[in-house]
Amino acid sequence: MEPTPHFFEQGQVLLIDKPLDWTSFDVVRKLRPLVRTKKIGHAGTLDPLATGLLILCTGKFTKRINEYMAKEKEYTGTIVLGASTPTYDLESEPQPGEDPGYLTEVIVRDAIEREFTGEIMQTPPIHSAIKVGGKRVYELARKGREVKLEPRRVVVKEFEITRFQLPELDFRVVCSTGTYIRSLANDLGAVLGCGGYLSGLRRTRIGEFRVEQAMSMEAAGEYIRQKLENSQASAPTKST
Repeated sequence: MEPTPHFFEQGQVLLIDKPLDWTSFDVVRKLRPLVRTKKIGHAGTLDPLATGLLILCTGKFTKRINEYMAKEKEYTGTIVLGASTPTYDLESEPQPGEDPGYLTEVIVRDAIEREFTGEIMQTPPIHSAIKVGGKRVYELARKGREVKLEPRRVVVKEFEITRFQLPELDFRVVCSTGTYIRSLANDLGAVLGCGGYLSGLRRTRIGEFRVEQAMSMEAAGEYIRQKLENSQASAPTKST
């Protein structure tokens, strides 16, 4: 007789608050041996320098990963104007641009509403995990290979400035899947004529799931341990 699937093999959703400097796969790799099933994956990559909500699916629920990936996303973060970086964030060294001192909040809001709200065409960063010819484009870019990515249609439902204190501006963005917030920062800086890059990012929502519901890595480990103990305690015993 086949053993009864345990709690995580049956299929579960884990909401994780991804730590800074961890890749999304680092989280999967850390939790895989704890859930005791090879079937575990995340529903949407977060860059190492981003924090916030990461959805993990285990067991039979891995079939739902594409469903969760397609959901609307919400982010908060900070853009620095007056400089740019090759990676559009702090993975690479900022290069000075024009002094953004001439900008007002009204000018920036107008540019956002005109260029970066609604359905837009966006070119992903060449330092991203997109595959071209079977290779991650960031691997090609690091080797100095020329990479050309085609613009993609994305939807930015809301792009709100929550703090304006040059050279920084804090923001909240609600967008479709496939939207690169790093590209929004870089492209906004280009439109404003001064350069811009993303200095901080936090994913706060995926569909109906919010980061307030998410567990730290430490809390996730304890949760998994308790669920497995309870699952084993409630499993039927073999008759002799």
